[in-house]
Amino acid sequence: MNKHDKTPLHIALVMDGNGRWAASQGRERAFGHASGTESVRACIRAALSTGVRYLTLYAFSTENWERPREEVEGLMDLLCDSIAKESPELARQGVRVMVIGARAGLSERVRRHIEAIESETAGGKNLTVVLAVNYSARSELVRAASLIAADAIAGGLSPVMITEAALAEKLYTAEIPDPDMIVRTGGEQRLSNFLLWQAAYSELYFTPVMWPDFGEEEFRGAVEEYGRRERRFGKLTNSY
Repeated sequence: MNKHDKTPLHIALVMDGNGRWAASQGRERAFGHASGTESVRACIRAALSTGVRYLTLYAFSTENWERPREEVEGLMDLLCDSIAKESPELARQGVRVMVIGARAGLSERVRRHIEAIESETAGGKNLTVVLAVNYSARSELVRAASLIAADAIAGGLSPVMITEAALAEKLYTAEIPDPDMIVRTGGEQRLSNFLLWQAAYSELYFTPVMWPDFGEEEFRGAVEEYGRRERRFGKLTNSY
C-alpha cells in the first residue's frame, strides 16, 4: 500500500543533463555521469520514504551506442562498478532490481553484473528498481509482436486472441504496473523512445533541473505535483 492515495505507485525517470551539467562545471561528460549516481541513490531513498513501489530508470538507450566509443565504454564501466558497489545496500534496504532491454547486445561482463544484481536483490519487497539498459520502446514492441506471431504460427493463438492484454504480456514490463508518472530532467520535453506503450496514461513531468542536481527534494516535488493532478482516464468527474 502507498502512504496515501495520491502517491504514484510507479515513477519512471529519464535521467537527462549529465553532459551539460559537467560542461557547466568545466568538466568532461564522464564527470557528469559519475556525479549522477548520487541522484540515483537519492531517488531510491525518496521512493522508499514516500511509498513509491516501482522506480524505472532509463540508464542506456539503444540510441546511446551512437555516442563516442570512449563515452559508451565509460558508461558500461560505471554501470558495472555501481552494480558491484550498490548491491549489498540495496538488498539490505529491501530493494529488488530488475533490468529490461536487449541483453543480447551487451557484453558478457555487463550481462554477468546484471544477472548478479538481480539474483542478489531478488528478495526485496519494499521497492522494485527497474533499470532500462540497451532499451528501445519501439524495439520492445517489435519484439512483442514477434513473440505473438510465433505463438500464432505454433497454433496456440488465433487472431481474435490478440488483445491489448495479450501484447502487454509480451513486454519486458509484463510483471509490473505501467508508470503513473514519467519524469524527465534536463529541460527537454519528449519521451525519447521510452516506455511508449506503457506511457499511454502516464502523467508527464518535465523539469529544467539537470540530473546530477535532482535529489530527494526534487523527487518529492514530482510526487507532490502528481498529487495535485486529477487523473480521469477519459472519464468525467463531479468537477466537470
